[in-house]
Amino acid sequence: MGTYLSAPEGRAAPREKAEQPMDQNRIPATVRRTYGADDLSQAPSFAGGFINFGDWSGIDTDAPTPEDRIRSQEALYRRVLRTFPAPTERLRLAEVGCGRGLGAALALCEFRFAAVTGVDIHPDQIERARAVNAKALATFPDRLAYSLGAADDLPFPDAALDGLYSVEAAQHFRELTGFARESARVLRPGGRLAVTTFFSSGPEVAERLSILLGSFADGLDVAHPLAAYTTDLTAAGFTDVTTESIGTDVWPGLDRYLKDTVPPGHWTRNFLAAWQSGLLDYHLVTATRA
Repeated sequence: MGTYLSAPEGRAAPREKAEQPMDQNRIPATVRRTYGADDLSQAPSFAGGFINFGDWSGIDTDAPTPEDRIRSQEALYRRVLRTFPAPTERLRLAEVGCGRGLGAALALCEFRFAAVTGVDIHPDQIERARAVNAKALATFPDRLAYSLGAADDLPFPDAALDGLYSVEAAQHFRELTGFARESARVLRPGGRLAVTTFFSSGPEVAERLSILLGSFADGLDVAHPLAAYTTDLTAAGFTDVTTESIGTDVWPGLDRYLKDTVPPGHWTRNFLAAWQSGLLDYHLVTATRA
């Protein structure tokens, strides 16, 4: 992730609400298990502690290695983080669904944001994030933090942030309306939101996705239609809502890597087919707080 940078003067992390134990009943059972005892980051389809499908543009996928897999996951974060305006040194950001916190550390160290707070609903993930990124936390105690919080109950005061982002976490949220409203609450006027994940093409495809993909069948993932989320953002007070399909940079590369890492016929190989059939796609969504 590069060399740690000196902290800008007077740019401490936004003050958080006092951290409270997360109500385990708020965490869906499959999410609790997958990111708790099962620790999804250790699955063969991921590498390096990241948990996302990756941006494979510019990566040779003839025979992708675990190092290529890590590069793809870092590249997806960079693609999202590049949507925030310069000078980045003035921006206070939070990541919703930070997992092990590697992306938040990357954001701070590579993009020189004033402060970054990783937020996750799962206490095991926050514990892991603090352990994995202990060096960065010790180096920048006022600029990097990890905190418990839910997408619809973020641990920040009103208008405390300049930017908010989420990388492949929103598919786990039970609904996105509350996420849109809470994003609007914690962002200052003119603040930036960037969300990337896979969205369904419409509510009518939810059953077909459940047949094809085990994560939809067991409730880990939710088939959120893209159009419904952009409508939620507008209703919550966002303007300049834009969506970019980046599926061509995600699905083929991911499937090629899965070919060598999961058993033949494993359900994860159906993500490519679901995309090719138009049931879902990977999007980068950005918006500005009015």
